[in-house]
Amino acid sequence: MRAILVPLLLCGAFASGECVAEPSDDVIARGKALTIAGDCASCHTADPAKPFAGGKRIDTPFGAVFSPNLTPDRDTGIGGWSVDDFLRALRTGVSPSGTHYYPAFPYPNFTKLIRDDILAIRAYLATLEPVSNKAPPPELRWPLNDRVLMRAWDYLFFVPGIFQPDQGKSAQWNRGGYLVEGVAHCGACHTPKNAFGADRRGQAFGGSMVQGMFAPRLDGAERSGLKSWSVDDIVEYLQSGRNGHSHAGPLMSEVVVNSTSKMSDADVRAIAVYLKALPAGAPEPAVAPPSPAQMSDGERIYRGSCVACHELDGSGSPRIYPPLPGNANLQSADPASTLRIILDGAQTVTTPRAPNAGSMPSYPKLTDQEIADVATYIRNSWGNAAPAVTADQVAKARQPK
Repeated sequence: MRAILVPLLLCGAFASGECVAEPSDDVIARGKALTIAGDCASCHTADPAKPFAGGKRIDTPFGAVFSPNLTPDRDTGIGGWSVDDFLRALRTGVSPSGTHYYPAFPYPNFTKLIRDDILAIRAYLATLEPVSNKAPPPELRWPLNDRVLMRAWDYLFFVPGIFQPDQGKSAQWNRGGYLVEGVAHCGACHTPKNAFGADRRGQAFGGSMVQGMFAPRLDGAERSGLKSWSVDDIVEYLQSGRNGHSHAGPLMSEVVVNSTSKMSDADVRAIAVYLKALPAGAPEPAVAPPSPAQMSDGERIYRGSCVACHELDGSGSPRIYPPLPGNANLQSADPASTLRIILDGAQTVTTPRAPNAGSMPSYPKLTDQEIADVATYIRNSWGNAAPAVTADQVAKARQPK
């Protein structure tokens, strides 16, 4: 099948009129590895029976967009795109028709990829089964539904250019930086955004809200970052979705299953080396001790609902029930993820390296104040420190998204 599909994609009706030689198996394999590192399947697969066919709804603070079809279908996918079309899309965020993509498509990260890697991704996508599937139009609020505004967004916030290696760092660090800053686009979720949806300058990897959850800090912050994690801890987390410190939440679980658990050991370790080397960015907020009454009420609820799995001392059962002392996610300035897990429950992701499942029930019948109290208690016990949670925050978290 590949012998038919690849020439069709690479040589049929290209705008440039050029015919590119069929890529080697090694190039296609590299493109597949990069596509996995970019977690492209998670965003571009709405129907598991039609991988990469697009149409998946992606909610943003400005409304919803729907992922496009990446299969080599000529009418609804990228089967008619030229080499230049593909390069321009990933390098500059501009479609073959000249319209500008919304940055839900992470071209601000993909611009950092070298040409050969972009073409390797294209070569791999050309081997997919063509699927006819046209994505719905965006559902964005006015005036953002007019793509012409993206020209201004790009002028203000988009910085094109490939990743520049640091000659003073190791090859492993540079590989990790190339992946983290580029195709893996970790900052797209883990960097706070300004009012226009662009990364806040000077706050890279400082944590951000994503679809009602808080993507935690990836820098070296002491309480809510990765300071207490070793390189091996990060590797284990990315490969299995859990380690002795924490478990992946619902959104990160998808990344682990579709991306990081399938990456090569060398690339995962390179990412870990790069992340572990990130210095602490913005200072963590000062935390005022919660009121004794709220801590007492929270402890009462904890003893009645949580100790069976997490133990009185919060130690839990690492890699089955995550420990709570020193838990970086738990100590994030924004308690959104903690509240979502209490309200919705959680299921530990299973991977080939960690096939045993663990689960946490939901507690929707607890009142807003009770959830605020128990969340405050676990965020401020056993040496933890994080802002107290209010009933209003819980009420907001209950609202349907």
